[in-house]
Amino acid sequence: MRKIHEVLRLHFEHGRSKREIARIIKVSPTTVSDYLARAKLAGLTYPLPGALDDTALERALFPPSEPSSVQRAEPDWPKVHRELRRKGVTLELLWQEYKAEQTEGFQYSAFCDHYRRWRQRLTLSMRQTHTPGERLFIDYAGQTVGVIDGSTGEIREAQIFVAVLGASNYTFLEATWSQQLPDWIGSHVRALDFYGGCSELWVPDNLRSGVSKASRYEPDINPTYHDLADHYGVAVLPARARKPKDKSKVENGVLVVTRWVLARLRHQRFFSLNELNRELKVLLTDLNQRPFKKLPGCRASAFAEMDQPALRPLPQQGYEYAEWKVARVGVDYHVELDGHYYSVPCQHARVQVDVRATTNTVEVFLRGLRIASHAYCAFKGRHTTIDAHMPAAHREVAGWNAETLTSRAAAIGPRCSVLVERLLHQRRHPQQAFRSCLGVLSLGQKYGIARLEAACARALKHNAVSWSSVQSILKNGLDLEPLTAQRTLDLPEHENLRGAAYYQSNHLH
Repeated sequence: MRKIHEVLRLHFEHGRSKREIARIIKVSPTTVSDYLARAKLAGLTYPLPGALDDTALERALFPPSEPSSVQRAEPDWPKVHRELRRKGVTLELLWQEYKAEQTEGFQYSAFCDHYRRWRQRLTLSMRQTHTPGERLFIDYAGQTVGVIDGSTGEIREAQIFVAVLGASNYTFLEATWSQQLPDWIGSHVRALDFYGGCSELWVPDNLRSGVSKASRYEPDINPTYHDLADHYGVAVLPARARKPKDKSKVENGVLVVTRWVLARLRHQRFFSLNELNRELKVLLTDLNQRPFKKLPGCRASAFAEMDQPALRPLPQQGYEYAEWKVARVGVDYHVELDGHYYSVPCQHARVQVDVRATTNTVEVFLRGLRIASHAYCAFKGRHTTIDAHMPAAHREVAGWNAETLTSRAAAIGPRCSVLVERLLHQRRHPQQAFRSCLGVLSLGQKYGIARLEAACARALKHNAVSWSSVQSILKNGLDLEPLTAQRTLDLPEHENLRGAAYYQSNHLH
């Protein structure tokens, strides 16, 4: 009311124009005109009567409107609220449809005002408007469920994965052993199978399995998670760190799951993950069919009406789990994965590449272009080499060749030279032994040439021709001990002693 007093004072006492008054009290000229028009209509002059306090002044300037005697039909506000979630639907369109049925109904401004007042009575999470089929919110429940190992009695805590569709609140949950990448990816695949379709966006929490680096503006998505999203044609929009409203849907979903599902399991004992998931499936059905408190229907009916028709169909081919890693090609034009070595074209030696591994295949990518593909091999220390990746006649590869390695070994000593030559001849292609040879030669920088030569002599004596054997000898100081002739035991002749002849081929079955 202070500004109204100031408008009247400046106008009547000082004769200021409406624009000047507006600039002084920092309001619009229209507001000044409105105040003066109301004062004139109420018959007020300045100075105001002393008995006119702020309450009386407000009543004089802004008298309450008389209640209308016309009873207007109320729209179906829950239906209006649901329809607004659909793409392209506006309050004006819904008002036009309402007026077509109720010609004596509310005018547009009253229609909007009544809807907003009705909407404010909903809880915050229910007030958020989500387009059907647009967003799937994903997180883990903070509470875990213990599973007893029947053989040992040990209790292992199972994690609870929760996914909630934005428009209908239709919920999926399951138990997994961990929140690590394989379980995280597997839960996504099973959630989409449960929904029977795919949303446009995923909104996960900043879990390490999903987001490699949290950022408000440019979060780094885990490569495997990005691969999964690309397979389903989905965009990933991680929730901002310490911004719970970004994922209030799943936060509320986790709260509901904790209270209406996990709390019911507090007196039950489970002896396998499958047993726990069977019970969770029963309780999940009950949760999705539980009626809403402030809206008609339930999660299941809202899903069938809104989200399900809007979801995109799943790809015909199922997702094959794959992990990604960044690797550098060695001088022998091989990359290492799980202890096994896979070849790439030799011109890419020493280049950083991306490796994609599934249970069956290993693919190598350079700047998004696949340059090699192999069948996955679990044997550690072995090489998988494609002949086309090798240079003609095993010539120099990235500055290294067998002659270079043997000459460097000869400079250290004869025993080192013999060991390197034997390493080169152990493999089908000498290039496959380049890493091991370089590893042996590099030990001379750490332990000295003399000790390396002594270690090579001991390794040759015991036929332990490998980089790891030479390193172990140096690490344990065995090279400092004198090489003595192997002792033999003088055993008396005995009929139970078989001797070497027993093991000739004619005695083997």
